[in-house]
Amino acid sequence: MKTSLGAKTLALPTPVWCVGAYDKDGRPNAMTIAWGGICCSKPPMLAVALRAATHTHGCIVARGAFTVSVPSARHAAEADFLGLASGRDMDKFAAAGLTPVRAEFVDAPYVAEFPLAIECRLAHTVELGLHTQFIGEIVDVKIDPALVDEAGHPSLPGVDPLVFAPGSRGYFRVGGPVGDAFSCGRALLPK
Repeated sequence: MKTSLGAKTLALPTPVWCVGAYDKDGRPNAMTIAWGGICCSKPPMLAVALRAATHTHGCIVARGAFTVSVPSARHAAEADFLGLASGRDMDKFAAAGLTPVRAEFVDAPYVAEFPLAIECRLAHTVELGLHTQFIGEIVDVKIDPALVDEAGHPSLPGVDPLVFAPGSRGYFRVGGPVGDAFSCGRALLPK
């Protein structure tokens, strides 16, 4: 028997993503979110959920584009800072010692120091309640060249992505491999 915790946002883990957008004056901004994920494979799309009160929310609406920069575990303090401060009040990139890079295909910045960046064109906006879900079509994924494995894929251990535990409000890193996807369960298929 499992213990009921009630209706809460306790899906474990959630990604730590830094959503980048330019404000109305063209200043780069980024904020940390934990409510996001891939939502479609063809066309490739991801979704992020932001409160309307955030500075980044208005930037995405105005520009029709955003990026997702994936911080490594070694950048936990910088990622946390991007979620604590507001771009309305300061240049968060400068304050965190981070470098904004103009995305190649969309009108938004990404974080140079973070190993993985995803460029998104805003495709859909869904009002959910306290949050707005921005669904972006992925137009490009960029990665530090040293973090591409032999098969041409991002190396998960190399990226060392930061993840968030909503209940305990802690940051964690991903552990080691436990099996091959679409393979390790084959022994359980009917013969």
